[in-house]
Amino acid sequence: MKPDIASLRREYAKEKLDIDTVGNDPIAHFEAWFMEALSANVLEANAMTLSTVTESGRPTSRVVLLKGIENEKFVFFTNYQSNKGRELDANPYCALNFFWAELERQVRIEGAVARLSEARSTDYFKSRPRGAQIGAWASPQSAPVTSRDLLETRFRELETRYKDGEIQKPKQWGGYEVEPFLVEFWQGRPNRLHDRILFVKTDNKWDIRRLAP
Repeated sequence: MKPDIASLRREYAKEKLDIDTVGNDPIAHFEAWFMEALSANVLEANAMTLSTVTESGRPTSRVVLLKGIENEKFVFFTNYQSNKGRELDANPYCALNFFWAELERQVRIEGAVARLSEARSTDYFKSRPRGAQIGAWASPQSAPVTSRDLLETRFRELETRYKDGEIQKPKQWGGYEVEPFLVEFWQGRPNRLHDRILFVKTDNKWDIRRLAP
């Protein structure tokens, strides 16, 4: 029996968001909301949808993990040769989206993207679990593969090769930082009259406004 998708509905009423109390710094407000998401044990609170654009102008999205906020920029890591890596190199802008269902909250971010320094990427790579380090070498991310067995065989071969030795960061792997020029906070409210507060950076200053839901 097919579900009645159109009838799926949930009323939001946990919190409210007011322009007079949100503050004038969207990064600080994001960090406060993020800490609340962690305290509420939101599953993968640092999971965010990353949207990029192909050379032909088609949008693509996938979920990645936020790995830090540094100098008011959002940081994540990936394979530079992946689809998203190539798209970001060709068009260095992206959109990020966090959805914390347990808190009935969403944060939407748009910004300019740049690669992190090789040193910064290396520092983070060294902090990763050993299996994740080997995985970065084993997977030609986004490239077609004939089977999962090929990947697992490659992983075992690399485990044997490196044994207990230090694993160097692959040249094709590293970090990006997103410098936001737009941040929108969304709080679910009753009757679909949700609260939306938008920050837009103009001349290095954040302008704030309320949006209709």
